[in-house]
Amino acid sequence: MSRPIAVLRPEPGNSATCARVRTAGAHALALPLFEIVPLNWTPPDPASFDALILTSANAVRAGGQALKRYIGLPVYAVGAATARAAEAAGFAIAAIGSEDADALIAAAATDGVTRALHLGGRETGVVASGIIAASIAVYASEVIDLARGSVHAIEGATALLHSARAADRLAQLIDHYGIDRTTMALAAISPLVAHAAGPGWGQVVIAAHPNDAALIAAALATGD
Repeated sequence: MSRPIAVLRPEPGNSATCARVRTAGAHALALPLFEIVPLNWTPPDPASFDALILTSANAVRAGGQALKRYIGLPVYAVGAATARAAEAAGFAIAAIGSEDADALIAAAATDGVTRALHLGGRETGVVASGIIAASIAVYASEVIDLARGSVHAIEGATALLHSARAADRLAQLIDHYGIDRTTMALAAISPLVAHAAGPGWGQVVIAAHPNDAALIAAALATGD
């Protein structure tokens, strides 16, 4: 029998992933480590850009009314969830990247994009260089202070790691509250994310593909 699966990503993604875990027949433990908070931002002139690059659906949710100024720009989106959110907001999708921002930016450049606007999170590593004419943070991922009982509730579970920041934060909390790392398993969306969690875990598995479905499948393969 597989371990319970701890879902650490912020809402609303947390609830969506928990639902997928339950559909797969496993017990989901919701423990968001971060909260998505919209930021005030000044939208530049849409005429200065030839494409919009979105690295998270959170940018669409947090962008506010100002986002509508860019409806006419083709969107390059990292991940199907980001693309769905953008389409629902009225954008036309030029391409969907299944890997990371760098791969998507390279694809946009191949398509002839020369002045793209990137909208993302404060913690996103995308900077204005190359075809990225401007990179603006429209949301922040703020740390949630968690009580001892909340963290101890996931002891012995398999934790889903969607980002390196979540991996690092989980390691901090587990160590702070004196939980033995060997009691837990990790399912990471990439080797880089797994590395961010550090050593000493009972089991570490890597998703076959960098998406939610593959991450859950990897987690289900972890034993007791």
